[in-house]
Amino acid sequence: MAGSAFVARRTDSETVSECADNTVVGMLQGIHQKVTNIEAVLGQVEKPSPPPKRHGIDIVLGAQWGDEGKGKLVDMLSQTYDVCARVAGGSNAGHTIVVDGVKYKFHLLPSGILNKEAICIIGNGVVVHLPSFLQELKGLEKTGIDHKGRVFLSDRAHLVFDFHQAVDGALEQRLGRNKIGTTKKGIGPAYASKISRNGVRVGDLKDWDYFEQRFRALAEHHMRSFEGLEVDIEAELAFYKSIADVIGSMTVDTIDLTNKKYLEGKKILVEGANATMLDIDFGTYPYVTSSNPSVGSVLTGLGVSPRKLRAIYGTVKAYCTRVGEGPFPTELDTNIGIGQHLAQVGAEFGTTTGRARRCGWLDIPQLKYSVAINGFTSLNLTKVDVLTGLPEVKVGKGYKYRGEYLTTMPASLAQLKDVQVEFESMPGWSEDITTCKTFDELPLNCQKYILRIEELCGVPIRWIGVGPNRLDVIDRGEKFEIED
Repeated sequence: MAGSAFVARRTDSETVSECADNTVVGMLQGIHQKVTNIEAVLGQVEKPSPPPKRHGIDIVLGAQWGDEGKGKLVDMLSQTYDVCARVAGGSNAGHTIVVDGVKYKFHLLPSGILNKEAICIIGNGVVVHLPSFLQELKGLEKTGIDHKGRVFLSDRAHLVFDFHQAVDGALEQRLGRNKIGTTKKGIGPAYASKISRNGVRVGDLKDWDYFEQRFRALAEHHMRSFEGLEVDIEAELAFYKSIADVIGSMTVDTIDLTNKKYLEGKKILVEGANATMLDIDFGTYPYVTSSNPSVGSVLTGLGVSPRKLRAIYGTVKAYCTRVGEGPFPTELDTNIGIGQHLAQVGAEFGTTTGRARRCGWLDIPQLKYSVAINGFTSLNLTKVDVLTGLPEVKVGKGYKYRGEYLTTMPASLAQLKDVQVEFESMPGWSEDITTCKTFDELPLNCQKYILRIEELCGVPIRWIGVGPNRLDVIDRGEKFEIED
């Protein structure tokens, strides 16, 4: 009897539960209807807008061996920024930008100078050859660019002198066939003076007696150290005295200036020079530059804290190039076949030196290494159009050394030189992409190539370069950025 009552109660519970569910649903539907009626009377309730992007310093860096096309992205972005800055290197960097048929070549100045509303900062981490700097300013004046009151030199930035350049060339010549491939712009010797603590800084020009004392000591040190080097000290001092007032008018405490602009809510863009694989610490040492072109230089070369950084944009060619000596795992022969295609169609000649660039397939292990160091929030993939017409395209997907896969870029150049690259092939495309304005307009095989790069390196590609002109870039929007 108790058993039958239990069974009956279960049946009743199921019925009651079903009625209760119906009652709850009915109540919710009634509430929804009432809210709808209220909205109809008062007007549609606006949905909360997404939170604004965090204020911070944005950075454009080279993710390979340089010459990736950073200047083009900086030129696009800088039109909406208040401050554009350089933080490392010197006149060994080179960006070429064409605007309305006029070609601008930048070596020391941030290319953001073309935005007449922006100020440009050359940070304390840069080494400055003042004759070249002044010549670059005069070149801008000839093209109608007004830079007065918009260029600021750090008083802490070290100076590159002509004798630094002479020493740079002499040291390279001594190396013979083991040469590094320096630009001979005196960058390495200037940084050597800085680290040796006998260098001369931009701000020293404001105290002539002190500048003269430091210059004489440095010049004499170099003449003692390098046999045959001659420096006309009096002539050099006369030149620097003649430009002291001009340089002094542009010399400020850029650490203070930058941080004040940040606190004022100004938009700040850092224009990286060179690239991660030329970094003195992370690159293919000794075939590197003498500074840190990776993200760390923004902190040490501009004087800002890590908490002030926001977006970090890595610039990557759709293939690989490098100028100068050193290992290059995916390198192709530029005299024949695909290597020749990349070199000729891509017009691969250095902006600063005019030297022919070495060319090869995109190197994914190298790119992942760069991603790990810099923490890119999105990528700018350039020169995709250069691959048009190739029956197949490849990426170097992995490194093997003595039969075992490597998980990172080896520090040993002997090991890197002997790695076996594992390639992945994909069908190419023949359609012209230079008129494409959206990702969906690209040929399907081109889309697959780009998506595969994203998949392999783990970073979204926001910008896609589809042609040589200033506006030949597809911007996929901010949704293709990694948020904090």
